[in-house]
Amino acid sequence: MAVFAYTALDRKGQRLSGNLPADSRAAALDQLLGKGLSPVSIDEQRSEAAAARAETRSTSTRVPQSAVESFTRELANLLAGGLPLSRALHLVRRETAHPAAKNVWSRIHDDVVSGASLADALTRWPAAFSSVYIAMIRAGEAGGFLHVVLQQIADFRTHEQELKGKVKAAMVYPCVLGTLATGVLIFLMTYFIPTFSGIFGEFGGKLPVLTQIIVGASSWILKYGLVVAVGVVLFIVAMKRLAASEAGQRFLERVKLGTPLIGKVAARFALVRFCRMLGTLAGAGVPLVASLRVAKEALGNRTLSDAIAQATEEVQRGAPLSRSLANTPQLFPPSVIEMIAVAEETGRMDKELVRISIAYETDLDRNLRMLVALAEPALLFIMASLIGTVVVGMLLPIFSLQDLIH
Repeated sequence: MAVFAYTALDRKGQRLSGNLPADSRAAALDQLLGKGLSPVSIDEQRSEAAAARAETRSTSTRVPQSAVESFTRELANLLAGGLPLSRALHLVRRETAHPAAKNVWSRIHDDVVSGASLADALTRWPAAFSSVYIAMIRAGEAGGFLHVVLQQIADFRTHEQELKGKVKAAMVYPCVLGTLATGVLIFLMTYFIPTFSGIFGEFGGKLPVLTQIIVGASSWILKYGLVVAVGVVLFIVAMKRLAASEAGQRFLERVKLGTPLIGKVAARFALVRFCRMLGTLAGAGVPLVASLRVAKEALGNRTLSDAIAQATEEVQRGAPLSRSLANTPQLFPPSVIEMIAVAEETGRMDKELVRISIAYETDLDRNLRMLVALAEPALLFIMASLIGTVVVGMLLPIFSLQDLIH
């Protein structure tokens, strides 16, 4: 049984300190709450080496995303009910069944009780909480509407998970078909086509152009197929390393933004997040420049964040928001710029930004549905065309077999 040094406040607000034996930090916390005390800090009395090992274990803990979603929604509901943050975190920790999540939630609670903000407490767990998540939490704490932001995060994550689920479900059949089609193509190109090309060669004569192309491709695959396979593996490894670096992430983000359909969807995601966050912050009375600096972190795209940072500098120098944002047409269409300009003149910018986010979220959902709907037939068409071309190319010489014999 470990010994914990604690500092707490009694019902009269007097500070008390002492040592408390308990099996765990959570058990010590329960004892203090049972005595009617409000914990300020709880530290286990142990050696520095043991503390370092425990800290290493805690920071490497893997928390499933389902537990993070449950944490977000439950915390939002508790805060909306009027509970203090420390008490709400304690209840969420107590009701969590996942061991890793319970450990992380306890650490977050301890950090908050010790005086850290919730956003700062979450930064210790980057594997569980993304930078966008933490930026939105920081905005909620700055504006005094943390429960609203937590509810928005929960809704965002639920919506995104639904979209991902729809995409995955729609892509199951094309992926299975693609795998089978690739296997069939490899089998045809490496076994059947070389066999038939030898038979056709015995008859002499000139093969059709399409058949010659297919036979040539088969010969090339037989000669360089292993080299191509190794190259593909090296390319995948290089892309993973590129994505791990900041410069590589920026490059991939620019490529994604420049890709038809996908780039538009990514920009609309960023627009919805930015407008909703900026409108909520502005409605809470947060200064515009501070709101812009926080809202740009919710974009989830460094390239677009850099553009918003430049717009923030222009606003700080006295330029209107609409004119500053007009320099980023990829993120803000002309219609959005006009609506923001009108909202600035009428003093309704916070409400207009939230309305824009709702409108474009509906548009985003429609574009995603269209993208998923187009992906399946497009893949089917490509695969059927490849296999059909090979089959037709092999059948053409058979149709003219009499000419080849002569």
